[in-house]
Amino acid sequence: MPTFPCPTCQRMVEWTSAAKWRPFCSERCRLIDLGAWIDEKHAIPGEPVSPDGPDNLPPDAERDIDDLPRH
Repeated sequence: MPTFPCPTCQRMVEWTSAAKWRPFCSERCRLIDLGAWIDEKHAIPGEPVSPDGPDNLPPDAERDIDDLPRH
């Protein structure tokens, strides 16, 4: 049975369907990792994005909400 280290605490975890929190060893380690993503301690590399959205939207992408079709 293959084992891997928990990404949070490095405890060895068996990679089976019985390992409820895999790749983490426990819910606690899973929540610690989630908190790190929320606190932006982890990030996926890429181009920075402004809080207002992309800077180079095509002209037809900038529509007023009143221009959207109504159902």
